[in-house]
Amino acid sequence: MPHATPTVVIVGRPNVGKSTLFNRITGQRRAIVGDEPGITRDRIHGAAEHHGRRFELIDTGGIVVNDQEYIPAQILRQAEVALEDASHIIFLVDGRGEITGSDRDLARMLKRLGKPVSLAVNKADTAAREDLANAFYGLGITDVYPISAEHGLGVDALLDRVTEGMPVSEEISEQAEQDTFEATIKIAIIGRPNVGKSTLLNALTGQERAIVSPIAGTTRDAVDETVVRDGTNFVFVDTAGIRRKGKTTAMAEKLSVVMARRNIRMAHVVLLVLDATEGVVSLDATIAGYAHEGGRAVIICVNKSDELPKAKKQAFEEQIADQCKFLDYAPVLFISAKTGAGVEKLFPLIREVYAAASLRVTTGELNRFVEQLRFEQRKIFYITQASIRPPEFVVFIDKGGPLHFSHERHLVNQIRRKFAFKGTPVLLKTRHKGVQRKR
Repeated sequence: MPHATPTVVIVGRPNVGKSTLFNRITGQRRAIVGDEPGITRDRIHGAAEHHGRRFELIDTGGIVVNDQEYIPAQILRQAEVALEDASHIIFLVDGRGEITGSDRDLARMLKRLGKPVSLAVNKADTAAREDLANAFYGLGITDVYPISAEHGLGVDALLDRVTEGMPVSEEISEQAEQDTFEATIKIAIIGRPNVGKSTLLNALTGQERAIVSPIAGTTRDAVDETVVRDGTNFVFVDTAGIRRKGKTTAMAEKLSVVMARRNIRMAHVVLLVLDATEGVVSLDATIAGYAHEGGRAVIICVNKSDELPKAKKQAFEEQIADQCKFLDYAPVLFISAKTGAGVEKLFPLIREVYAAASLRVTTGELNRFVEQLRFEQRKIFYITQASIRPPEFVVFIDKGGPLHFSHERHLVNQIRRKFAFKGTPVLLKTRHKGVQRKR
């Protein structure tokens, strides 16, 4: 049965840039992007809009049509499910190379479907490479578009064709759209195996939503559940316990680590669960780093705190501060998922850190902040906010090289205190003399 919302599916060989294009079109970092082929394995869905035409975009894993190995075969099966209901297909190829046998096999498969297909020749970020895109007409697909997914070049022209004939959505106010979006907060529950993530999900939802056992690694697939509180949808995702790389030998567990890291990137807020009875170990800091590097708002949940004497709670917080220095912005909450103690406090705290991560400060407010700023290390002309979730600021400074790391940290701390960016990383980008540097 066709979807009420048109569906557009991106397909192509491994490592041609599908996830980069998906992120570009949706305007979100939903899909993991990296140089390693095959990072995306299952389907990722996202909402997209082009000139008032709304559609669902699906990113698929890299397809090799005749590869009979288990994982490639499963990727193909996942892609075929998506293609069944596709309104339009974007076939992405790498414009830096020649047509491969895999490209031809995939082109033949897509043409047999009888659905509209646009051929996007990626990495055509120079005039010379745009000319090379003409060679891809040899795949027998009429609509060929040279693009650069990374830089956004040619993507608008591609989307003009993809959305042609799609209905124009009824206009709603920008505020109403924002309110609808902000009514849903996605939260990933992460941590080492057996720290109580599934028990916490059950406590948050009030039901036995996830399997709980004393055996480490019981959860392999991500389990999600929605809880509605005061008009807000909290979508909790319980991820598999993340182990050290050397400890992940089984294929299912290796895939669960990939999925857990993906769910971190797709979340708005991350609950990092620690075990009060075991203290903070090095793997906890590694997992915390995944959330921090992904730019997620973070709340540290110290579980099993009913087994921790009150006198030792301060020492535990000091241990967190020592082992996870980069998470100094994350609030710490002592809970017991088993008894439910402290769990209710999570809902307002999640709202608070999500609001902080979504806060946009006007340029006027930032200019007044600069005037009052006591920053003697360098001359700051002005600051502007580039994005949210996480909040990112561009600081225009005088010439003479980038800011020292300690100066950047000091400036971030002042921005955080002034505008109450609780629980979220704050990114800083410096510009001077037309040169851009990101720390």
